[in-house]
Amino acid sequence: MPGWNYAVVWDGIAEIVPDRDAIVCGERRITWSEFSRRATRLARHLEEQADLRAGDKVAIDLTNRNEYLETFYAALKLGCVPVNVNFRYRAEELHYLLENSDAKALVHLDEFAPVVDAAIEHMPVSAHPYRLVAGPAYEAAIEATAVPAGWPERRPDGDDLIFLYTGGTTGLPKGVMWRNDDIYRALWAQSHPKKREIPDPWDAARAGKRGATTLPAAPLMHGTGLFATLSTLAGSGTVVLVDRQGLDVVEVWNAVERERVGILTIVGDVFARPLLDALDAEPGRWDLSSLRAITSSGVMFSPEVKRGLLEHLQGVTIIDSLGASEGLGPRSSSGVDDDIAPARFSVNDRIRVIDEDSGRDVAPGSGESGLLAMGGNIPMGYYKDPEKTAATFRTVDGRRYSIPGDYATVDTDGAVQLLGRGSACINTGGEKVYPDEVEAELRKHPSVLDCVVVGVPDTRFGEKVVALVEVVSGERFDEDDLRDWCRTGLAGYKAPRAVLQVDSMGRAASGKAHLTHLRALAVERLGDPPVAHAHD
Repeated sequence: MPGWNYAVVWDGIAEIVPDRDAIVCGERRITWSEFSRRATRLARHLEEQADLRAGDKVAIDLTNRNEYLETFYAALKLGCVPVNVNFRYRAEELHYLLENSDAKALVHLDEFAPVVDAAIEHMPVSAHPYRLVAGPAYEAAIEATAVPAGWPERRPDGDDLIFLYTGGTTGLPKGVMWRNDDIYRALWAQSHPKKREIPDPWDAARAGKRGATTLPAAPLMHGTGLFATLSTLAGSGTVVLVDRQGLDVVEVWNAVERERVGILTIVGDVFARPLLDALDAEPGRWDLSSLRAITSSGVMFSPEVKRGLLEHLQGVTIIDSLGASEGLGPRSSSGVDDDIAPARFSVNDRIRVIDEDSGRDVAPGSGESGLLAMGGNIPMGYYKDPEKTAATFRTVDGRRYSIPGDYATVDTDGAVQLLGRGSACINTGGEKVYPDEVEAELRKHPSVLDCVVVGVPDTRFGEKVVALVEVVSGERFDEDDLRDWCRTGLAGYKAPRAVLQVDSMGRAASGKAHLTHLRALAVERLGDPPVAHAHD
């Protein structure tokens, strides 16, 4: 095969284990043969109605439900490019994404129709994507479509693209362009760091081995949920979906128990804390003995929350993944008997920390900060954005790396200590403060449920460190106590000069905070004059 392609891999699995469940969503169960059949008919329908050709873009504006994965599969069968849509987008944001991606087809929920209508209202009619609404119209299209023998003539290959739009918390979303082959190899390398050769993906299925049963609690529209799903389906496993726009912890634990889920995928503390709270409140409610691993990436996963989950979940391993939409790095695991600490990753042949100006490696133990560089199989770049592509995907010492802007130091033993995204770095009186470090300290306080640290304009220091905090239900907010807590564990200049209470952090479904909004809120609450902020 000329490079790995998920459509080809899944077609083969469907032939070998046709009766095994591929997708479970609520009461609906879709076997591998049904998954392939439905995706094939959907692909043919889209080809006929939207006049799709290889390379055309298919946008998916859906929650975690079977239609999302069927549309993704159908696009790949045509050699088309699946495009993720954040279902929380308003009309202006969706308008931008549809135009930027050149989407020729859009599959969406009926409840999103008003936003879609408004998004395409001011687009030229010739640029309107063909629309298919999930539900009765979608099902009718599948059932009414005939697929001729020998179709399609073109076989999908490893060069076919997958778009993953990312960002939007500090700027417009960027379309990360992954080749099928690169994302397949990168996910394999992340899961099997000691193995170099990728085996035939159909061997395990032929031998009757069952793949993992995985529940991606994170949305499929974001990398964390999608990557976990792609890995599971490539291993002939079963994906369990909870169709909600937000995290419903009761439904998640119900599904883990009901479907005997082995792997639960979340996004750090944003998901883990509510899940832990449910277990603390009703420790004997669910039989979670099937669970073997909880995986996370994208947002901080604090040691105290890991420890709390492991106390409830015997035999479970918690896995922190280093990665972003722009690249995938190694994993760090913790078990109940381990000394649980923040995730640790080491420099190796795929992970480097380089000086921002010279490109040389940061010396271990020097205390010098540098940019995290991830090598191996990485994306081609950002769609229609050569400048940002050149800035993020760079060649260092003859090898190409993804450098999305995360700063880090390297310990004497080669362990990488992540500091945070440079775009969020606060410069206060000439000192750099990375919000992740301050947030980690605040999260240790028993009254803090969630927090975000931002920099706001300051006439004396240029910027000052401000924390926005959501407290645990029933706990008292005490600004002085929280500031003193930070001063105990951090250098004085890193401690927040103000701590503001908020009812909710208003995080996106991915777990990411909307930094621009929170920074503006902090400026408004403090009464400081609003000024343009370089980090936006």
